[in-house]
Amino acid sequence: MATMTAVGSYAGLPIDDPQALQDVQIDIPELRPRDVLVEVAAVSVNPVDIKRRQALEPSSTPVILGFDAAGVVTAVGPDVSTLSVGDEVWYAGDISRPGTNAQLHAVDERIVSRKPRSLSFADAAALPLTTITAWESLFDRFELSRESRGDLLIMGAAGGVGSVMIQLAKALTGVRVIGTASRAESRQWAADLGADAVINHHNLRSEALAAAPDGIDWVFSPHSAGNVEDYAEILKPFGHVAAIDDPKDLDLMPLKTKSIAWHWEFMFTKPLFGLPGQQELLAATAQLVDDGIIRSTVTNTIEDFSAEGLREAHKAVESGRMVGKVVVRR
Repeated sequence: MATMTAVGSYAGLPIDDPQALQDVQIDIPELRPRDVLVEVAAVSVNPVDIKRRQALEPSSTPVILGFDAAGVVTAVGPDVSTLSVGDEVWYAGDISRPGTNAQLHAVDERIVSRKPRSLSFADAAALPLTTITAWESLFDRFELSRESRGDLLIMGAAGGVGSVMIQLAKALTGVRVIGTASRAESRQWAADLGADAVINHHNLRSEALAAAPDGIDWVFSPHSAGNVEDYAEILKPFGHVAAIDDPKDLDLMPLKTKSIAWHWEFMFTKPLFGLPGQQELLAATAQLVDDGIIRSTVTNTIEDFSAEGLREAHKAVESGRMVGKVVVRR
């Protein structure tokens, strides 16, 4: 069987260990009926990549990580109807299948769309996973629209999801956007993307209520542990939280008095259960990008699509000091 190059992991090792990510040869994937085969030109690294790598059990076969990707369709399954060979595409993958850190990647067409014409592969690869997470939080979990008014608090506003959420909220809703950031660089980044106010999450209660004295309507929460009581204090009655992290032993009882709704947002839910929507979401975002309304959030491009390059990208994300996104390209 024909093989290809990829970057794999055999165990959840610290990223400083050269064996944490290794260059490997694996079989070219076989296509399912609705799959497209993509020649991967660029990928980005997200916190979920770090969590998956760290949690890996020892294995005799390599686990291929990676979700975000941009590339060119080189083959299609017999039932594919929306994409063709030669299409330049972008997508965020499926957590139940091998990842995108490979020369070629098989993915269901229903979670893939043509990438923005105005972006390079590297700039495009920065956006899919964070865009889907931000979009679903705003429009599926919070049910916001152009007519919505109120205050949206984006925790970690300079991170990958926050960077896209600021732009989507300002472009497609009528809400006021308050972001949190603590360093001068990240505060400026959030402001440049359109945040109406930027506060320090280390002083969350006082600064949130100073920015919105009547209370917050919606909170996006990438880091929930230790924050629930603060959310209960700063949110209005019948407010909403959308969380994307995996906190242990989370006590939500402080939210009950105000009837605050807690939503989980997991952008892999639709791929896991065969639900539609992500192709259309990515196509709509591509148009927003080409119209100059949404811009890429890449801040670091590593031109080394290998184990060494991906280890560098993982280190950057693990540092906790990332502003925007890191991309690895061929």
